Amino acid sequence: MEDKQFDYKSAYEKERLKTADLSERIAKLEEERDEAIRKLDKIKTSKLWAISGPFRRFYHYVKRQNNRIRNLGSIRGIIAKIGYKKREKKAMSHFGTASFPDEAKRLEESQAVFPNMVKISILTPVYNTPEKFLRDMIESVTSQTYQNWQLCLADGSDDEHTYVGQIIKEYQEKDGKGRICYQKLKVNAGISGNTNECLKMADGEYIGLFDHDDILHPEALYVYVKAINEQGADYIYCDETTFHGNSIDHMETMHFKPDYAVDTLRANNYICHFSVFKRTLLDGTELFRKEFDGSQDHDMILRLTDEAKNIVHIPRILYYWRSHAGSVASGIEAKTYAIEAARGAVADHLKRHGYKHFKITSTKAFETIFKISYEIEGRPKISIVIPNCDHADDLRRCITSIKEKSTWDNYEIIVVENNSKTDEIRQYYKELTKEPWASLVKVVDFGSQDKFNYSDVMNFGIKHSEGDYIVLLNNDIQIITVNWMEEMLMYAQRSDVGAVGAKLYFPDRKIQHAGVILGLGAHRTAGHSHYGMEGTNLGYMGRLCYAQDMSAVTGACLMISRAKYDEVGGLDPSFAISLNDVDLCLKLRKKGYLNVFTPFAEAYHHESASRGLDDSGEKAERYNRESEQFRNKWKDILEKGDPYYNKNFTLDRSDFSVNVDGLGDTVLGDH
Repeated sequence: MEDKQFDYKSAYEKERLKTADLSERIAKLEEERDEAIRKLDKIKTSKLWAISGPFRRFYHYVKRQNNRIRNLGSIRGIIAKIGYKKREKKAMSHFGTASFPDEAKRLEESQAVFPNMVKISILTPVYNTPEKFLRDMIESVTSQTYQNWQLCLADGSDDEHTYVGQIIKEYQEKDGKGRICYQKLKVNAGISGNTNECLKMADGEYIGLFDHDDILHPEALYVYVKAINEQGADYIYCDETTFHGNSIDHMETMHFKPDYAVDTLRANNYICHFSVFKRTLLDGTELFRKEFDGSQDHDMILRLTDEAKNIVHIPRILYYWRSHAGSVASGIEAKTYAIEAARGAVADHLKRHGYKHFKITSTKAFETIFKISYEIEGRPKISIVIPNCDHADDLRRCITSIKEKSTWDNYEIIVVENNSKTDEIRQYYKELTKEPWASLVKVVDFGSQDKFNYSDVMNFGIKHSEGDYIVLLNNDIQIITVNWMEEMLMYAQRSDVGAVGAKLYFPDRKIQHAGVILGLGAHRTAGHSHYGMEGTNLGYMGRLCYAQDMSAVTGACLMISRAKYDEVGGLDPSFAISLNDVDLCLKLRKKGYLNVFTPFAEAYHHESASRGLDDSGEKAERYNRESEQFRNKWKDILEKGDPYYNKNFTLDRSDFSVNVDGLGDTVLGDH
């Protein structure tokens, strides 16, 4: 007893000294940081810094372009990007002024009577706004086809920009209906403070947030009020585009967004504009919080979508975000403090949801697109279930990569032997029993079967496993990331998550899997996002660089808790070979679970080396049968479309190209 007490005291003293040492090191680092900040501030206030501004901006522009080209990976990647840009350019002509309503439609919409003719109060803080920008902004509101709006303008402009107030008063008189409210602020309180002042003027049931240099589509409010009446929306957002110059037709980038997806939103403020929400969602809280200036919208969106009961995404470009020197649209370099503010907003949101000891780091896509590392609770056992028939080399490579790469040590490997014929595989099974880590691997014999049924084989293997979590793994997978199990487990452990999928590459480092999109491909069943793109590609709006919610993930490398697997009945044997993994994911979605793709668990997939391709003869016929079965079973889901894949995208390509052929209906039609 005395020895134990002595050991305890020694350990305590050792930790105390270590803590003291770390505290001293932290203090020294903080001192060095403060000194570095002082030096940096001195440099930034110097004349040389001011003079060199244009050269720095040019350098960073060249650097960004170089990085973009490098991320495309090869000549083939560059050619593919050029093709994508051509299709995008063709599409852009449909989403600007060409999409505006004609006089007949304007009249129809302006005379429409909804059961609930809600007033939308649009909040716009103005500050030294250039006259052209200011007039464009105001006129985009006054030209709305829906008329029950209020424009609340709080003016923090300095004494050299008194014209701002004069122009606003001009429009007040022209409107003559009291819909434009204006207040000249005594003190400029920044974006957050000034917008909060706008809110004090607002008396609408719904609040809209609008930047002082941007433009609204004439039908924006009409479409939003339609969603409020028909769908009971209490938070609404739309697609958007950036533009330069004096015309919205000079588009730079169109952003077609997914429907509400909490993991996607945590990693990336994709919702952004044009946010309109029911005023009661604020429930006495602040609209914008000053401590998050620079990313106040991300903080607000995270808070209000947490409270919203019905978040509706309008898949139409209804917001035009002007790109100019000094705007966030022109690049994060314009407002570097936004990075820390965004990180703080996400951290605050995660704490509200009960998460602790998480890490938020920037990704290579963008400084404000984040990787979130959740704390792993306990040390649960993971069962890696691998079906196998012959192909000793594939299986050896797979198991060796697991053993050599994995940092998680509480796992077992269940090899489900199925109809192997060769002596080579039998010999490898014997080798496994002689390895120092033989206790980690168990070979279970499914027995002979006339036709291979992946679902039956995997369900059998899982019954013979012991883990709290299960990994479905193909025998032609080769692990790349050392902490791949941790990266998947941190999501699989969450009570709201069903299946978690990894980022898979072909051996030439092109993308094989980055999440599954419903309806994609010739069979209109499901296809892989970004399929065949270079592995260095950032993906559409950086989507290859951060974890996000998807409708489904591939069973080639999928993690799920045993409890949730059993809850939905495991893999459906009626899908013998194909689409059983997508079916599993949709069953999880039906139960209310999220499916997550993470790019931070990576592996090579030597695809179809084990069973061949499904493009001819009996295999093609079988795939056609299972595709038809899948389309019938999930008909309603497929008709609605994948919520994580915008309706404006084509289903014929996996590179997020706009559906150019269907633009007439998509742009102008009702959603």
